[in-house]
Amino acid sequence: MRITGVVPWLVASEASFWGEFLFVEVRTDEGLTGWGEVTSTTRTANRAVAATVRQVSELVTGADPAEIERIWHQVFRAFTYTGSRGLACTVASALDIALWDLRGKALGLPVADLLGGRVRPDLLLYTHPDQSRFATPEGVAEEIGRIVGAGCSAIKFDPFPHAEDVPEANDRYLDGRLSRRDERRAIELSEQIRAAAGPDVELLVDAHGRFDVPTAIRLADSLHEAVDLHWFEEPVPPESTHALRQVRDRTTVPLSVGERLHTRWDFVPVLEGGLADFVMPDVTWTGGISELKKIATMAEAYYVPVSPHDAAGPVNLVAGAHVMATTPNFYRLESSSFDLGTYNTLLEEPLDGTGGRLRLPTGPGLGITFDLDHLQAHVLDGFGGAA
Repeated sequence: MRITGVVPWLVASEASFWGEFLFVEVRTDEGLTGWGEVTSTTRTANRAVAATVRQVSELVTGADPAEIERIWHQVFRAFTYTGSRGLACTVASALDIALWDLRGKALGLPVADLLGGRVRPDLLLYTHPDQSRFATPEGVAEEIGRIVGAGCSAIKFDPFPHAEDVPEANDRYLDGRLSRRDERRAIELSEQIRAAAGPDVELLVDAHGRFDVPTAIRLADSLHEAVDLHWFEEPVPPESTHALRQVRDRTTVPLSVGERLHTRWDFVPVLEGGLADFVMPDVTWTGGISELKKIATMAEAYYVPVSPHDAAGPVNLVAGAHVMATTPNFYRLESSSFDLGTYNTLLEEPLDGTGGRLRLPTGPGLGITFDLDHLQAHVLDGFGGAA
C-alpha cells in the first residue's frame, strides 16, 4: 500500500466553537483512507495549516503508510530551520492520527488495540457549559442542571469577563491584568455554578493563559477559596516556565497546563520541574497519537495524570480517547459539550457519551466514518473534495 495524497478538508459546522473544523484525509492506492484533524482556534491558522498540508502531501506521496514513526520524523524535521513547533507540529499531528486510523483499518483492529490494549472499558469526560446561557442566575442554574442531570461529574468554564471589542480574546495576551470588579464578577459566577452543581462535581477553571504572574496568583487563590477548584488551567501564557514556577510556588490550587505545548520535549521542563498537577496535551496539536502516547508515558513516571485537551471535532475526541484507553495515569477526557450529538451531522454513526463517559467506537482504526456528502456540501475556500 502506498500514499497517493493528503487532502485538507476545511468544513463549516455549527458543532465547532469557531464555526469550522479542519480534517485531514490520507488516501492510498488500495482505496483505504485514514482521517486526522488539526482544527485551530482562528480562521487564519486553519487556512495556513490547510495550505501547508497540501504542500506536505508532495513530501509523503508514495510512502508506505505503515511507517508511521518514520513519516512523523520526515514531516517534523522538514521544518527544523523554520521552527518545528506550532504549525509544523500540527501538520505532523494530523498526518499521524490519519496514519494510525489507516493502519487500524488495514489490520481490522481499533487503534487502542495497536497501542497495547485497553486498561479501562470507557472514559470519564469533563465538559463545557454553554456560557451564553449565563446571563442570569436562573440561566446558570438551568444550564448546569442540564449537564449534571446528564451524568457529568466535572465541568470546565472560563468565568473571567473578556473585552467584547477584542477579537479572539481567549488567544491574546495584552497587559495580563484583571480589574478587581471583574474578579468579583468571576467569583460570583463561579459561586453560582458551584451552588447549581453541588459539592461533588469537580470544577475546572480555564484562565486561557491570559494573566501576568501576580494576577494569576490572586485569581487562583480567590477562586479556590470560594468554590474549591479541582484545577486552575493555563494561569499564565505558555512561553515562560519561569512564570509558571512563580505561580506554582505561591498558590495551593492544583494547576493544569499543556494544551499549547508541542511534543514530548516541551513537556520535559514541566514534568522535571514539578510545575503542574495535570498535563493536558492536545492530540491534534502536540504531535498526534504517537506523541500523545509518549507524553502520557513520560507523565506516568512522575505520577502526573493526563487529561487531553479537546475543544474541536470528533477526530480530536476519539483519537485522544484511543490513547487514554491504554493509559494508566488518565484523569478525564475533555468534551466541548455534554451532548456529543452535536457531531452527528458529520458522522454516519453517532458517538456514545451517555452518563458522562465515552465509549470507544467499535470499528477498526478510530472507528468513525464521516458523512462525505455532508463534508463536501460544507467545504470552505476550496479545501476538500471527493476523490
